[in-house]
Amino acid sequence: MTDDTSCMARLLPRLFAGPARRPVASSAWRDVEPDALAPVVLVAGGFLTMPGWYDGLAALLREHGAADVLVAPVYVPDWMLAAARGLGPITTRVGRALLEAGARSAESPTSRGAPVLYVGHSAGGLIGRLLTSPVPFEGRTLNAAGRIGALVTLGTPNAAALEARGGGRWGRRVGEAAARFAEHHVPGAMFAPTTGYVSVASRLLVGRLGSEDDRERFVRGLYEDVYPQPDLDIVAGDGLIPVAAALLPGSRQIVLPDAAHGPSSRAAWYGARANLDAWWPVALDAWRQALRARLAAAPTPSVVTRSHG
Repeated sequence: MTDDTSCMARLLPRLFAGPARRPVASSAWRDVEPDALAPVVLVAGGFLTMPGWYDGLAALLREHGAADVLVAPVYVPDWMLAAARGLGPITTRVGRALLEAGARSAESPTSRGAPVLYVGHSAGGLIGRLLTSPVPFEGRTLNAAGRIGALVTLGTPNAAALEARGGGRWGRRVGEAAARFAEHHVPGAMFAPTTGYVSVASRLLVGRLGSEDDRERFVRGLYEDVYPQPDLDIVAGDGLIPVAAALLPGSRQIVLPDAAHGPSSRAAWYGARANLDAWWPVALDAWRQALRARLAAAPTPSVVTRSHG
């Protein structure tokens, strides 16, 4: 671990627990009907992606009414290191981006300090769940559920193989370790209803056992590598993540008919306009419903009466 990473691991808990970096009125959103608010969105990318891959998604989110959009600054070298060392440093970096998104929310006249709407693609969705954990992950105490109004996962291996396995796909070991941690410490929609949850999957490609089609056999092997389902002859998914792995228990669940896993695919991915039109209204409603739940859970100010005489 580098000195910078070690320092960040020590500082991040203080940043989440302490005051914001700038003077903000973080509760101003409570004075406004949630339907009148717009979220600041934090996008966290998937394994071996770069922020620039999500420029199109960010533009569409702004077009669809997001107050602002920030893409977490995680790059291919960061993911390559994570494949060997674990996802802790990535979680730290995305946590810093969450703080920045919160600061932008506080400055936005249409968000007014409301909790961030988090959109995680693939492994980025798993990172979002780790951020909410009150239990330290790889020495990092994050406990950031209060900062996330809704958590949306796009093609995320939420139910990746939880048994310890060796070998296989590069980077699988650290992904499975993170999935096991999330399953044990932040299972399902743990912080609902004050945090909304939406999980999005796709049935783009089918994998079949014993198929004469080489592609179907290959796709089935990819799905088995993520989430084995040996009792099923046919398994559907987005080309990398099977539907059963992507759907988070307790979340609002959306299964798209033809979304590809990532933005580098020739087919339209989760962030393409037609697919975003299917999940964004659900995400926005989940975010606003979570704000209403927070308002309902807030203590009612006591009324002090004074007697005279």
